[in-house]
Amino acid sequence: MTAVDAGALGVVLAASAITTLVVMLVAFGVGTAKGVHRIVDVAWGIAFAAVAVVAWILSSGHGDDVRRALVALATVVWGLRLAAHIARRGRGHGEDPRYARMLARARGNPTSYALRKIYLLQGALVWLVSLPVQVAVLLPERLGAIGFLGLAVWAAGLTFEAVGDHQLARFKSDPSNRGRVMDRGLWSWTRHPNYFGDFLVWWGLYLTACATWQTALLTVVSPLVMSALLIWGSGKRLLEAHMADRPGYAAYQERTSGFLPRPPRRRGSGPRTVDNRL
Repeated sequence: MTAVDAGALGVVLAASAITTLVVMLVAFGVGTAKGVHRIVDVAWGIAFAAVAVVAWILSSGHGDDVRRALVALATVVWGLRLAAHIARRGRGHGEDPRYARMLARARGNPTSYALRKIYLLQGALVWLVSLPVQVAVLLPERLGAIGFLGLAVWAAGLTFEAVGDHQLARFKSDPSNRGRVMDRGLWSWTRHPNYFGDFLVWWGLYLTACATWQTALLTVVSPLVMSALLIWGSGKRLLEAHMADRPGYAAYQERTSGFLPRPPRRRGSGPRTVDNRL
């Protein structure tokens, strides 16, 4: 198997870092002007899509055209869908409680703190997590069985995430559900369909970069970091800590898987009162 062109990889890595920085700086400017830094969550998906487009353009003449197109398109579809969903969900709301707590604890200038700890940190994570995309577009081999398996895993993750988001949006749009736990559909199988979907998406994209053991080893940090973020970092752990004292949430936790989907346990008889997602 032919190795990835080291010079081309260096160019793609550098251009991806610059692209991510530009997206996050623009988001920082908008967030600072509006006084609401939750916009970084919209920029998160946009940054992944932008990196994929830049990597696709710069990999021309180096990577297999079919692999390049499929990997870039998969990343753009996931990133823009996520950005659009978060933008719709946050419309009309104030600051995200997570960022409000961070800024309340900030020492020194809160604007400078927000730039470093919210925008630049997430930008660095975008660059790191997107490594499989940056490498996969440069692979000269045709997409094989492992690559197509990766795209199937990506599709399952995107579907799981999108269906879960749609189910929750419909549930919350019904005034009769106000104050109730969303425990229907995918939300009865896992407390975090969105995070589990992201988990599948990035393990799937990782597989598209596994044409050789070298590229598999080089890029495995991406799904590992994303998994850690979703399960133990700013995803599931922080959200459940925020919800822990809400009435009815403990009963929901007892009958519903915390991450990997499984059939729900028998519903308890306790009261159910609170939404389970920010």
